[in-house]
Amino acid sequence: MARLTIDSVTRMFGNHAALDAVSMTVEHGEFVAVLGPSGCGKTTLLRLVAGFDQVTDGTIFIDDRCVSGQGQHVPPERRRMGIVFQSYALWPHMSVAENVAYALKVQGLPADVRITRVAAALDLVGLSAFAARRPSSLSGGQRQRVALARCLAMEPSIVLLDEPLANLDVHLRATMEEEFATFHKRTGTTMLYITHDQAEAMALADRIAVIDEGRLLQLATPSTLYREPANATVARFIGAGVVLPVVPLGMAINGHLTVDVMGYLALVRSTPGRTLRAAEAICVRANDLALGSVDKPGLKGKIRRLIYQGGSFHAQVMLDQNPDVMLSLDLPEPVSVSPGDAVSIILRDGWLLPA
Repeated sequence: MARLTIDSVTRMFGNHAALDAVSMTVEHGEFVAVLGPSGCGKTTLLRLVAGFDQVTDGTIFIDDRCVSGQGQHVPPERRRMGIVFQSYALWPHMSVAENVAYALKVQGLPADVRITRVAAALDLVGLSAFAARRPSSLSGGQRQRVALARCLAMEPSIVLLDEPLANLDVHLRATMEEEFATFHKRTGTTMLYITHDQAEAMALADRIAVIDEGRLLQLATPSTLYREPANATVARFIGAGVVLPVVPLGMAINGHLTVDVMGYLALVRSTPGRTLRAAEAICVRANDLALGSVDKPGLKGKIRRLIYQGGSFHAQVMLDQNPDVMLSLDLPEPVSVSPGDAVSIILRDGWLLPA
């Protein structure tokens, strides 16, 4: 395993910055997911780390070795990186074992070394019994495991995964998430995982890097991203958070302060000692909200829609004071409200977004 350091990396395509001064470090043995919408720059980042493309500015280090920047560019084959693509990229005319051994053969490794590495890699992904089969006889999940085994046989210092579950159905995705988690736990390999699916990132990664429009917005643990987003973009993207304007009342005490949310007073979390402005914003999520009595203080609105989710309903509430804002909360079955009913929403929690 190795440490990956990305320092102020920029990649320009004409006048467009696909990546703009991105800096992050993936520690030894860490699993970091790069998360963002299509076109945000995450695949460009993977190509730069792999060596398929060259940085416009900045540097990339593997441990203490500069592989990109400062007037040098180490080619992909000399970076000791393994890559797992979403398309599997398996040779259809080769057996499973031959696919796994192919890159080792190209490297010129002796036959006995190839045999040993292939056997160990297939055993690690649970495909030893399938060594003689062709890819066409395997399921999608098994093919993905062959691609992972091929990567492992190279004994890479870092594994790059480019949306590896994108082509699998929902059931197989859940199974392969467990496979990747088990693989990481057993090998301790440093991993950089590219995805647009935040459920995957949350389930797998030690930390998640959120990228949008070529910029790194936040790099944090899944829990921190969810509970303490760095800005409104991250708040809305992660967990479908809603951003509400507020007026702070007083200073934060023990990490909490009172805010005025459209005339309703609520206690929310805040960074201790933070300088407050006259107008701020908070992030609230479905599990921060609850129905209160319509004659008691709360955010007033009307039920716009109830969506049945098996044992509960997902309620969408349009606020009276700001019809453009839609709050969502989950209500256990049976529910006592219907679309069009007036309701009062209580804020049980919230996060004051950093300035």
